[in-house]
Amino acid sequence: MTAADTVLQMVQAHGLLLLFPLAVIEGPIITVVAGWLARLGHLSLGWAMLVLVVADLAGDSLLYALGRYGPGKLPPRWRSALGATDTRIARVAKHFSQQGGRTLVAAKLTHTFGFAVLVAAGVSRMSFLAFLGYNLAGTIPKTLFFLMIGYAVGEAYATIDSWIARASLGVAVLGVAAVSIWYWKKKRGRP
Repeated sequence: MTAADTVLQMVQAHGLLLLFPLAVIEGPIITVVAGWLARLGHLSLGWAMLVLVVADLAGDSLLYALGRYGPGKLPPRWRSALGATDTRIARVAKHFSQQGGRTLVAAKLTHTFGFAVLVAAGVSRMSFLAFLGYNLAGTIPKTLFFLMIGYAVGEAYATIDSWIARASLGVAVLGVAAVSIWYWKKKRGRP
């Protein structure tokens, strides 16, 4: 029995009560499974959507809080080792003051760089209400997308989980390549 099978059985048995903490920890595949369970009649699709959106926002808010309050608790030596220098933090803050909303929505929709972007939003001290608003704008379509995939073909959740992992890896590779090319061109003095 796989971990996904275990999760499936647990959500079938405990419904929305268990859906919330599972979605905070691992959103996309849990959302697919919830869609499938809604199709089978074990969950209400509307309530599942609401619980999944709130869970996603709760998990993202924890990462925001980690970024906002975590670096100040670390010894300066550790901050330096993690690359959290005052100069870098100032650059991140400037970026988020100018393009924070776009960055958050893009990170939510691509799923790949979400962790880093959510923590960076906290580090930059982006307004929490703005953070929630932009995050909600990215969370709703993403959750609806995965919920509908689960509703349509949720019985293939193991394959879908594999596709999500591969797509995330592909986006990460493309993102790293794009940033590397941009950095290389910048170093060489090209626009």
